[in-house]
Amino acid sequence: MLKACYSTQYFAPTHSKSMEKLVPIAQVLSKKALAELIEPQPINSHLLRDLHNPKLVDAFLVGEKPLATLQGFKWSEQLRDAVLAIHGGQLLAAEIAFKEGIAANVAQGFHHASYDYGSGYCTFNGLALIAQQYPHKRIFVLDCDQHGGNGTADFAERLPNLFNFTIYGLRFGHVDNERSIGRRIDRDTGTFVQYQHALYEAFSQIINWQTDLIIYQAGVDCHQHDPFGSQWFDTSCLYQRDKLVFEFAKRMKIPLFFVLAGGYQELSQLVDLHVNTFVAAKQVYFPVSEATIPYQPSVLLCSS
Repeated sequence: MLKACYSTQYFAPTHSKSMEKLVPIAQVLSKKALAELIEPQPINSHLLRDLHNPKLVDAFLVGEKPLATLQGFKWSEQLRDAVLAIHGGQLLAAEIAFKEGIAANVAQGFHHASYDYGSGYCTFNGLALIAQQYPHKRIFVLDCDQHGGNGTADFAERLPNLFNFTIYGLRFGHVDNERSIGRRIDRDTGTFVQYQHALYEAFSQIINWQTDLIIYQAGVDCHQHDPFGSQWFDTSCLYQRDKLVFEFAKRMKIPLFFVLAGGYQELSQLVDLHVNTFVAAKQVYFPVSEATIPYQPSVLLCSS
């Protein structure tokens, strides 16, 4: 069974629903037997000081403004503990993926955080964290959030074993560099065929770079009903995107773990979209007959 890192400590109140969604997602995963939930230990803050400017880390630990709140959340001890637990989940998910080939962390809030400050609901960069912790492994971030992974691009210039490939509809300050490639698919005039071409380009880069681990940002804020979404990106396209990524990683025998990334529409719909990523992972890595699949997306063929 797919192992997914999750802790009740992941929760803190946010105006963006960024952490509120994690609780019902984890409940569905457990109820529908889509994943075995594994509880991580909170990350030791010294590992974050190795990754980020220590001033940022120290300010966040005690709630010192403005650094503690630049990511866009009101600071609280509960938020601090949630962020530390989520990053502990990143470390555990990577460990599981290296051992078993696939894992997940029921979490988000990483790719906009740069070395000096948090941004866009991201406090620390838990994607770059894995490259920091595995300096002799080539870590490839495949970022399919609707917003460009600008913070990870910053770290790609700092960490020679980190490569960032981000496919987005909204640039969010992302600038390409030697090990960070961005591909924008227009929110109004784009198509899923164009998106597939960007994915295939990423797959080629993964192979050419001799990647040891893929971290997949399975964002759903590109969905057509999301406030930030693309009008052509329906539920079936999201599901097909996820399957393409999982099938590639499995076929190439490259370990992968995935995180949820962005999504901001009505909560019940948001939960279904994120759960569908786990459905896709289960069908690719732990296939069963169609009659016994416990949870399926409503549409299986992308219309774009």
